[in-house]
Amino acid sequence: MNILIDNKSGAPIYDQIYSQIKSQIISGALKEDEMLPSIRGLAKDLHISFITTKRAYEELEKDGFIYTLPGKGCYIAPKNVELLREENLKKIEKHIDEIVRLAATCNLSKQDIIEMVNFSLEEQG
Repeated sequence: MNILIDNKSGAPIYDQIYSQIKSQIISGALKEDEMLPSIRGLAKDLHISFITTKRAYEELEKDGFIYTLPGKGCYIAPKNVELLREENLKKIEKHIDEIVRLAATCNLSKQDIIEMVNFSLEEQG
C-alpha cells in the first residue's frame, strides 16, 4: 500500500489517507480480506499522529470499505457492488458538471453536448 501525504493540499491528512486507500480498494490494488497496516504502524510510517490515521480508518469502516477484527487488525471488506456503483455515479456526475461548465465557456448547446456524447459512445461500442 502506498500513501503520499501532500502538506500543501487543502485536504485534511485523514481525508488524504481515506481517499487514497479507498481509491486503491476500488481499483483492485488492495484485495478483499487483505490486512491493512496497523493504525500506529501507518501513523509512524507517515510521520503523523495515530489519531489522524485512526480517523481515516474509522471513516473507511463506516463507509463499508474495511472491517476490523478486534485484536487482529483492519482488513479490506468484500466489494459491495452497489457501493462501487454509487462511487462511480458520483464520479460521473462530477465529470458531467465539468463538461457542462466547459461547454458553457465554448457556447455549446445542449444538442452539441448530446451529439458529442453520442459520438463518443459510438466510438466505444
